[in-house]
Amino acid sequence: MAETAPTTHFGARNVPLSEKQGMVDAVFHSVADRYDLMNDLMSGGVHRLWKDAMVARLGPPKQGQRPYRVLDMAGGTGDIAERIVNQSHGFAEVTVSDINVDMLRVGKERAANWRYPGQASFVEANAEELPFPDAHFDAYTIAFGIRNVPRIDVALQEAHRALKRGGRFLCLEFSSVDVPGLDRAYDLFSEQAIPAMGRMVTGDRESYQYLIESIRNFPKPDAFSAMIGAAGFKRVTHTALSGNIAALHSGWKL
Repeated sequence: MAETAPTTHFGARNVPLSEKQGMVDAVFHSVADRYDLMNDLMSGGVHRLWKDAMVARLGPPKQGQRPYRVLDMAGGTGDIAERIVNQSHGFAEVTVSDINVDMLRVGKERAANWRYPGQASFVEANAEELPFPDAHFDAYTIAFGIRNVPRIDVALQEAHRALKRGGRFLCLEFSSVDVPGLDRAYDLFSEQAIPAMGRMVTGDRESYQYLIESIRNFPKPDAFSAMIGAAGFKRVTHTALSGNIAALHSGWKL
């Protein structure tokens, strides 16, 4: 009997594992130029506070004996990288990595006008096969990107490999609302408003339908924390944000 090809979630559908990355890539090609605008509209701007909280938790140094290197994975438009560079007063060196060239294009264009230009590089790369040496980075950040990776466990192992001993892993991702009343209101807004908003702003309803469905298929915080620990990280924690609409996950390579 022939072996069945492995499958994974693409939104609410099961698809061959080998096809998911290309499908995700097509989503972000479609929405790259208005991706951050849609984040503002979908969250009422609250995503900015969540990202500020992640960078505050990272606490990048403002000086040191050697460069402070950060890998911001799935960070194409550069909004996390810019925050890190600004908080470090231009000391941190951020490698913005994304599998999508259109997202990277948007980030490069914006980086030319940063307060501290020249502190970020933009590299096309797959989170499951990072083109960086072992023990190279002091920190690895990823915001709202890990759920789009076909093999999350492999991406977490790669993050661990690329970090120096003592390096920090921080992941900001959507979670499961646990506030009575807010949970139903959030579900209704997600189901009815966000895809329609995506059609109006980007001309692409289907991509935002996928993004909403991908949130629902992402592991719950405790389960994802267990995955982070299984990849080798220690002192793994997660912090609920805004009624657990999102969660900030943390781990260390010790």
